[in-house]
Amino acid sequence: MKIAVMGCGAMGSVYAGLLASAGNELQVIDRWQEHVQTIRDQGLRVEGASGDRTVRMAAATEVPHEPMDLVIIATKASQTAQAARDARAMLAPHTVVLTIQNGLGSADLVAEEVGADRLLVGVAAAFGASLRGPAHARHEGMAAVRMGAYAGLPFAQADGVAKVWRSAGFNAEAVADVLAMQWEKLICNVAYSAPCALTGMTVGQVMDDPGIGPVSRAAAVEAWHVARACGVAIQVEDAVAHVRAFGARVADAKPSVLLDHEKRRHSEIDVINGAIPRQAARAGQEAPVNATLTALVKQRERDF
Repeated sequence: MKIAVMGCGAMGSVYAGLLASAGNELQVIDRWQEHVQTIRDQGLRVEGASGDRTVRMAAATEVPHEPMDLVIIATKASQTAQAARDARAMLAPHTVVLTIQNGLGSADLVAEEVGADRLLVGVAAAFGASLRGPAHARHEGMAAVRMGAYAGLPFAQADGVAKVWRSAGFNAEAVADVLAMQWEKLICNVAYSAPCALTGMTVGQVMDDPGIGPVSRAAAVEAWHVARACGVAIQVEDAVAHVRAFGARVADAKPSVLLDHEKRRHSEIDVINGAIPRQAARAGQEAPVNATLTALVKQRERDF
């Protein structure tokens, strides 16, 4: 399969490295010139839970004007709309677009640019990925990749894309209820994203800390209640058990919000913890734990 990965950061690098190792033809697009040049010169190294490999692939800072079978948008939420606009240069009638971002809302922006009926929405769980340097990614886990149609894409096509991912070593599956899938991941994200960013702790440290641990769990429980109030058919009965199981798989990882803060960059907090009070308001509720955590993170980001 001819695949383009837009946004070859930590997670995008893991996707590209494993998919290329399985024999797919990969084209990665990223703005970081040194990263792109090193991939061209030396290949992309991915190490961690999947092993240690260095894979050759095409890399560029600009989108090629050639059709792809699959376009994966793996950018930060703030860059998603522009990436989707740029992706149009790679679309043919048969092209499927798979967008994988943290939080809620990015898929709507992608659908506006590429069309709802070719769009898959994906969730990647418990990877704990980070970039160690140009063309060098590490991931602590790779629990699951789930994907579902945003609108009219037939399930058989979604399942076909999932099979390509499975052949590359991912625990990948097509699902029917994409909204429930997003919320189940979001409940985990809110438990660790803001608490880790505010304390500098890893996921495991937050999970077991006597001070911040209760805050983490309260954020998750609050998100669980909001999901239920919004009528989302999540398959989670115990929010705390759900996020602890997630955290145990990537205990040494730092969430992307903390990684952004370490580089003094603005994070995706608005679509993670910040999404909970917005969704709560739609259901006539409030979400004070996640609202407070979001405000504290955004206050810190004012100095960046």
